Amino acid sequence: MDDYIKEDPFLTAHKPKEDGFPYELETDSLADSMGLRLPNRSLYVLQGAVGGGKSLISQRLAFGLCENGVKVLVITTELTTRGWVEQMESIGYGVTEAIREGRLLVFSRFGTIAEPVPDIGLQELLQSEAIELADVVIIDAASSIMPDDLDDKSRFQLMQQLRQICSSGRSLMLCVDPEEMDHKLMHTLRASSEVVLDLETAMIGGEIKRNIVITRFLRAAGPIQTSIGWRVEPSMGFIVDITAVS
Repeated sequence: MDDYIKEDPFLTAHKPKEDGFPYELETDSLADSMGLRLPNRSLYVLQGAVGGGKSLISQRLAFGLCENGVKVLVITTELTTRGWVEQMESIGYGVTEAIREGRLLVFSRFGTIAEPVPDIGLQELLQSEAIELADVVIIDAASSIMPDDLDDKSRFQLMQQLRQICSSGRSLMLCVDPEEMDHKLMHTLRASSEVVLDLETAMIGGEIKRNIVITRFLRAAGPIQTSIGWRVEPSMGFIVDITAVS
């Protein structure tokens, strides 16, 4: 992994942004409804079940951050690198230029096409030098590579390690499915995070309605809505459903 990273223009000086990370886009009003900026030196938890939209929300946030000059590292455990880029393109979020300019780096445990990278767990990812040079690191889905059956000491040590990564100005976004990971660790993670977003889905009138429930959002730079309805349209990207915002 590190051999690949050393050749990437992503490796430039990391400058912590003390006023948070902007992620607004002209095409939607998500940032206006959700704090305007993501806090720096912070942990973000994006929690939802399978099919809840964790990847789509993290992709919207990644694109918005890149468009506002924030350096983003995306680690996907579900798609290949090419598959992640193609998924972004399909919803209207072209990232080729951001990758070329070094604003975005995408790493997959499956390689570029479908070449598995063996023995990649959370510890290996956290030790990568790319994390030290990013403003925001997104791990989707972090729950699939979390260690199981931790005792209290190991759980504390893991949280301490996550906090150390955030201490110099960068932030970590962990996309998690609570059914995939240790429940005590899940509780500790939620209790320790500055931002907790819960993704909910409901079938109404034969249609799936999706909501982002803002459970916690510390150091917000703007207004916070309790719940944000949303959907994604091909080639149009993320759309805030104003009839579902409360």
